[in-house]
Amino acid sequence: MDKKLKQFLVKSIVVLLLIHLAYFIYGFFKFAGLKHINIYTEFYRFKFYDDVSISHFFVSGLFLFFFLIFLLRNHTRQGYSFLNLLKIGGVILLISFLSFSFFISYSFGLNAKLKSELPEADFNADKTLLNVLNPFLYNYTSYSSEKLFNPENILYPKPYPVIKATESIDYGSEGNEYSVNEYTYFSIDTLKMLTSTYERVNNKADSIFDILGFDKEQLKKRIISKKAIKDSTEIIFKGREVNPDYDEDICIFLQNKKLYAPIQDLPVEKQQYQNAVKRYKLLYKYKPDSLLYAFQKLDTVLNKYNIETQINPKLLTKDAFYYRDNNREPLNGIRNTYDRPALKDKFNTVEKLFYEPNYLHPSIALIFFTVILVVWLILFLLYVIWNSRNKKHITTR
Repeated sequence: MDKKLKQFLVKSIVVLLLIHLAYFIYGFFKFAGLKHINIYTEFYRFKFYDDVSISHFFVSGLFLFFFLIFLLRNHTRQGYSFLNLLKIGGVILLISFLSFSFFISYSFGLNAKLKSELPEADFNADKTLLNVLNPFLYNYTSYSSEKLFNPENILYPKPYPVIKATESIDYGSEGNEYSVNEYTYFSIDTLKMLTSTYERVNNKADSIFDILGFDKEQLKKRIISKKAIKDSTEIIFKGREVNPDYDEDICIFLQNKKLYAPIQDLPVEKQQYQNAVKRYKLLYKYKPDSLLYAFQKLDTVLNKYNIETQINPKLLTKDAFYYRDNNREPLNGIRNTYDRPALKDKFNTVEKLFYEPNYLHPSIALIFFTVILVVWLILFLLYVIWNSRNKKHITTR
């Protein structure tokens, strides 16, 4: 490849990279801010009618126009081998791609501004706060949902979590019989022993049952699972009976383990347990000021995301402790009103922008690559034809 042609192609790529930098900076400063993100927010997808699209059209057109003129006028007097022509074609393809992808750099600028305004660590801290406080934030009608709030969702303190056992009991006399389901909760306990020890005492089953404090038939009914882990055997079984309804250290706010917004790359079960521990301590171990401070932080988070809220941290703290101590009362008086759909939409959108960035929208992907290939083909064919023609003129002279 001719030295002058190399320099020309390199200079062309440098110019394109500078234009990309300009679009990146423009996107960075054009970002409207976290408060203005909504369900329709996405990274830029060529819309053909706004400032980015219009400027993109003219900048791309002008650059390719002058690139083609200088290429054909100054660099088509050399004879190149087929391999060199392929190399030149590859560089022209790169230039074609860079010429039509300024809007992608614009999106990178938007993303950079988003992450400068909301670093991932801060986003995860907001998620953690919402996950811990989530049971306090439901609409009052949701507190009657057994799916959302039930003793099997309690993860802390011991002896929780528990498992529910259902027993059908028949009542009445002949001709007037009916059955009633009675529910009992048991702690989930684990026994581990070396497999060799387990096999040695397996024939003397009563030895194992004596260790656990159950008779043989009772334990068989209570075994949940049994599995081998390397050189050990683990038996998970229903332990002692637990009555959550009469447990003074349990209230409805502990009976929900749902995560509002899971943190990426952390096991869900681990997050649920850690949140349950923090929630329990806020309600039963720490002073009321700790829960008040958590609700004040929540109020700050809601304002940061521009969510309409009527939450008063002091009143919500008062309500939380009231319903903690009056566990049987319906929670129709809890003062936790805020725009729930807006917050959920905002978090879902930010989650997508963080972890599923779509810089090239599927609706324009086919058009985008088609335009690049067509323009590249035109530029490359013109170059080959012009170079071949000029070479013949030089030869005839």
